[in-house]
Amino acid sequence: MEPAQLEPCTLMPERVQNLASRGDGTIPSDYVRPEYERTSLGDAFDEANKAEDGPQVPIVDISRFLSSDETNRLACVEEVKKAAIDWGVMHVVNHGIPLELLDRVRAAGKAFFELPVEDKEMYANDPNSSNISGYGSKLANSSSGKLEWEDYFFHLIFPKDKVDLSGWPRHPADYRKVTQEFATELRKVATRILAILSLGLGLEEERLEKEVGGIEDLMLQMKINYYPKCPQPELAVGVEAHTDVSALSFIIHNMVPGLQLHYGGKWVTAKCVPDSFIVHVGDTIEILSNGMYKSILHRGLVNKEKVRISWAVFCEPPKNKIVLQPLPELVSDDTPSLYPPRTFAQHMEYKLFKKSAGDFTSPK
Repeated sequence: MEPAQLEPCTLMPERVQNLASRGDGTIPSDYVRPEYERTSLGDAFDEANKAEDGPQVPIVDISRFLSSDETNRLACVEEVKKAAIDWGVMHVVNHGIPLELLDRVRAAGKAFFELPVEDKEMYANDPNSSNISGYGSKLANSSSGKLEWEDYFFHLIFPKDKVDLSGWPRHPADYRKVTQEFATELRKVATRILAILSLGLGLEEERLEKEVGGIEDLMLQMKINYYPKCPQPELAVGVEAHTDVSALSFIIHNMVPGLQLHYGGKWVTAKCVPDSFIVHVGDTIEILSNGMYKSILHRGLVNKEKVRISWAVFCEPPKNKIVLQPLPELVSDDTPSLYPPRTFAQHMEYKLFKKSAGDFTSPK
């Protein structure tokens, strides 16, 4: 059935893609970061070159987890565990998703952002609403009060029975088919990563999957980030520093650098690793692991030379069904609980509105 015709939102901010297309040599003051933050900013390509000799985000091969050789399986678990403890982020290779499918995902997302502005605006979300699904230019509640140099498209892609296709782009023509295929394949990889992380905690394989909602309730939310070329990348960011509230976050991109991680007290620019995707441990897994696995602070830089596009998929537990707290097996007199119980909805409020732990009421 063809979805109802969408109407453009009338309360929309100016799109960053439009600003960039003007060719101005300076950026509007709303995008200029605070002075204390600008001391560590720079063009993403310059920062990537500087990072060549420094610490590197680990690369892990998860195909070994499917090996019939137990030694290979255990080695894979240890490698992922070490990356999750030390960094909370990793490049994953040999993940099992066909590379041609990832190419089609990239092509479909790029084609959407190349549509005429009036076509994209048919999917615009309301910037005054808490619902961020659709086409937009700024996620709400920026802690700095400054704007970010990006446009985005945000939507739920899994589970299939909870997806509302009426809000998905109708153009390019293959967007829906490609994105649904990608969601199905990525969900399998999420199960595998959760199993590996569970074993790394000394738990049964299915434990973390169950704790974050299982196949029925774990939501995959995709945000396509479009970062136009920026004339003053030393003054702006694509996405400001944050940790992800999700259980896991998966990122593919168009091989343009920009991701920075706060590691060892410094900002480290991630390399672009061909045929990989990036996996972040999110706050949800940090809480369940009682801080053993880290949800790392990260941000997105911009550059003068090339448009950067990334596809971030956030694996989120149901908002109110599950109580997030350290798993009892990981709490003892020596390792007391580091996090009070909360629902996922409460944790999002805690992050977005800077509520303190004392603001939590015990979840029912």
